[in-house]
This record gives sequence, structure tokens and C-alpha cells, in this order.
Amino acid sequence: MLGGDSADLAAGAVAALAAGWASLRLLPPALNGVRLTGLARLALHFLYQSLIAGIDVAQRALDPRLPLRCGFVRYRVGIPNGPGRHAFITEMSLLPGTVPAGVDEKGELLIHCLDVGQPVAAQLAAAETLFTRAFGKTQRDG
Repeated sequence: MLGGDSADLAAGAVAALAAGWASLRLLPPALNGVRLTGLARLALHFLYQSLIAGIDVAQRALDPRLPLRCGFVRYRVGIPNGPGRHAFITEMSLLPGTVPAGVDEKGELLIHCLDVGQPVAAQLAAAETLFTRAFGKTQRDG
């Protein structure tokens, strides 16, 4: 160890176990029944979308003839509000060219994108379907 004491390691282990126990007790896991095949499909879809979107962003940055039609697209998320919905929105924030930017007065997700002419809502719907197939029920009842 680098200048440490074995008592420090024991104290750290106890603290980590206590924090883990408290976390599970205060906010039990909300994702039930993760399906590995669904998770694999979601991962492949995410990687494919990331590659395509990354290429599109790079082309728009390097070719001034390609249009930038920045704006917001509204998308109604079907996943109930809670940890599952937040996980889905976080996943969507990782895709190049789109950024979840909040929720409007109707509860629809506002997505800022580089080209409002792209089928952003359709892509989000496909991703949401794969997400719910991978994770099943995404929020505790009540």
C-alpha cells in the first residue's frame, strides 16, 4: 500500500458496504428482469446509431455546404417518469448531434438537434422500444 494502514482498508470496506446497503434500502433497484438478448440488441443499435450520427456530425462540421437546421424536436416518452425514464434519456444524451434539453409544458421531451429535418422522433421511438424490451418494467409501482 502507498503510505496506508490496514486499518484504513478495513474502514474503507465497512464504509463501502454501509453505503451500498443504504443505497439499496433507500432506493431499491427499479429495473426488473433485464433481458440479455434485448440488452444486446439495444447495445448494437446504440453503437450503430452512434457511428451514423458521428459520421453525420463530422460531415456537417467539415463540409460547409451541408445544412445546419438546428432546432428542437418534441418527443413523448412512453416510459413513466422515474429511474427507467431517466436512464433512457441519459442514453439518448450520448448520441452525437442530439441533446435532450428538458421537458415542455405538455411533458414532451425537447431534443435539440443539428437538423430538424432528420427523423429524430422515429429514431427515438425505435430506441425506446429496444430499451423497454431490454429492461422490461422500468419503474416501481406507486
